[in-house]
This record gives sequence, C-alpha cells and structure tokens, in this order.
Amino acid sequence: MTNKFLIILIVLMSGIYQTVLNIVKHRSANNPTPQNVSDVYDAQTYAKWKRYSAEHCKLSIASGIVSCLISIALLATNTYSLFASLFSNDLFIQLLAVIILETVVGTVVGCVESYISTMKIEEKYGFNRSTMKTFIFDQIRSLLLALGISLAISSLLTLYFSIGDWIFILFAGVMFAFGLLISFLYPFFSRIGNKFVPLEEGELKDMLMELLNKHGYKVKAIEVMDASRRTTKLNAYITGFGKTKTIVLYDNLVNAMTPDEICAVFAHELGHGLNRDVFKSQLFNLLQFFVMAAIACLCVREPSLHTDFGFTEVNFGFAYILIGVILGLVQPFLALFSNARSRKAEYRADRQAVKEGYGKPMISALKKLARDNFAHISPSKINVLLDYSHPPLADRIAAVQKELDKISEE
Repeated sequence: MTNKFLIILIVLMSGIYQTVLNIVKHRSANNPTPQNVSDVYDAQTYAKWKRYSAEHCKLSIASGIVSCLISIALLATNTYSLFASLFSNDLFIQLLAVIILETVVGTVVGCVESYISTMKIEEKYGFNRSTMKTFIFDQIRSLLLALGISLAISSLLTLYFSIGDWIFILFAGVMFAFGLLISFLYPFFSRIGNKFVPLEEGELKDMLMELLNKHGYKVKAIEVMDASRRTTKLNAYITGFGKTKTIVLYDNLVNAMTPDEICAVFAHELGHGLNRDVFKSQLFNLLQFFVMAAIACLCVREPSLHTDFGFTEVNFGFAYILIGVILGLVQPFLALFSNARSRKAEYRADRQAVKEGYGKPMISALKKLARDNFAHISPSKINVLLDYSHPPLADRIAAVQKELDKISEE
C-alpha cells in the first residue's frame, strides 16, 4: 500500500466523516423539542428555522463533498508537483508555489460557499447585512491571512535541515507562541473592517462596571461593535490579554436585550475571565500542537511522502498540506476532549451569572440569543458530543434552573 493511496484514503475518510455529521445534523431538525425551550420559536418561526437549517446543512454537505473531491483530484494527479515544476528549483520558490496553489484553490471553494451562505441563505432569511463590497473585503482579508499563516508555518519547517528532529519541539513551541500572539493581537485585527465605540455612559455601563469592580477585574474597555453592518445576530465576547483585555458587545445585542439580560451575558463572559478559560484553552492547544508537531516531523523526514506525489525531494509547502490531511484523521479525537472541556467551561460561566443574581435574566437572554441567532434547539447527541463547543440550549437552561432551585432552598 503506497503513501499516495494512504493519504488519499485519509482525505476520503475525513470527507465521509464530515458528511455523515452534516447528514445527522440535517435529520436532527425533526427531533422532539425539549419542554423547557418550547417557547423559543412559535410554529411559524420554527418551520422557517427548519427550512433555514436544511439549506445550510445541504450547503455544508455539498461544499464538503466538492472540497473532498478537489483535494483527491489534486493529490491523485500530482497537480502540486506539476505546478511547482513550472518555477525555479529554489527551495523557497518551490514552497511558495505549492502554498499559493493550495491557498487559492481553498479560498475559491470557501468563497463560493461563503457567498451562498452569506449573500443567499442569510440574506433570504433576513440575517445578512453585508454589502458586496464588505463581503469582497472580508474574502480578500481572509485570503491574505491564510496565505501569510501558511507561508510562515511551512517556512518554519525548512529549519529541519539545520536542527533535525529538534524541529518537533521548536514547531510545537512556535505554534503555541503564535496562538498566544494571535489572541493578544486579535483586538487589533478585529478593528480591520469593523468599528468599535465605547459603551455610552448610563445605567447599563454603571451595572457592568459594578460587576467588574466587585471582582477587581480589570479590562481596557467595554466596547460596542457595529456587527449590525454584517448580521442581525447577537454575541458578546472577551478578547485580548493583560492590558489589551477588552469586553465586546455586538450592537445588535445592546439593542435587543434588557439591561438585566445584558448583565447576565456580561456576567457569563466575566465568568470565563475569572476562570481564565481562554488561557486554559491555550494550554490545551499546546497538547494539540505537540500532536501537530509529531505529524510535521513525519512529513518532513519521509521523502517518499513527497516523491510518491511527483516531487523529486521534500517540498515543505506540500509538507504543510500533508500535516493538514493527517491531522484530519486525529482531529475528531482531539475535538472530542476539546469540546467536552469547552462545554464544561460554558456551564461554569453560566453559574457565574446565577451567582451574580442574574439567573432568570440569563434564561431569557439564552432564549433570545437562540431565537435571534436561529439556533438548533434539539440537536442530536452525537453532534453535541463531536461537534459542539457549547452545550445545547435546553441543557444550559436546565443547569441554570437547577442552580436557582438550590439558592431558593437555602
């Protein structure tokens, strides 16, 4: 069994896995609605949600199949090595050629899916507010970012010639540091194409500052993002580290919720901050980076993984592609633990909202978030187990209610 056959088989298996998950998700639209969330949608809206969910699932299934077939075709026909052979034999030029081909192909496929999702489906159901200009800008930004990251990582692999198998440790360390750097710089990146304004003075800001001061929790700012330029959906998050730590509220959320509900969402985000969930997530990522580094070491020390696809020697751009392919084989197992850890953190953050006295507003806020974000309120357990970083709505509300019952009994 050749390396070429094994790599193509892995791509096929990963494609089948994602397709099966999407099919299960599609069918789960007919699951019975849990009693405690039966008031989220009325009959007409729920029927609309089913159509919306079905269209997104069908798009994901079709896009996944197309991506899988394109990847198999590129690998089976040795397209990467054929394209690289058109250019200089210089190590970096060969690397660059493969990375550009992979990034452009991936971006084109992703752009088509994103266009249908954003400009067609989201537009059809009233969620999209992006103009074509904004959409194109976002796609160009994504292309440049993907190209930059791919080149940086694949260039790092070239150090194998200098330091040998120590690349294993260096690769994991650099990837971990890079992840921290991205988290640190995200507040700056997110300002490209978005506008942020300080939350205006008033009752809401006073309530939020009281929560922060109560715990001595320091943030650079509480800001409102103009998310309504792109979507009608609601969200809030904490970003950055140390002095750059910022709490961001979508303007949609500020406009759609009561002060108590916003404070509940805020207390939830505060819970993440107090429990250092972002940092803990980065530590877990370190484990994944070591797995990724082990795969990287295999991909640069085995010339046959490259010659079987038409290269005359190790191509570090192709090694980067192989890392992604092989990682797809182990990612479901890593995601199983990662998602379980994340769901536990979400429950804990919800409990923080209850402790702050916002239990009931948290329930109503969760229902509003689900309603306005058109969330799936009765997903299949297998999808939750393998694919959900957040617990299902019904489970979160049940957990919040359980905490409220404990308090009332005391």
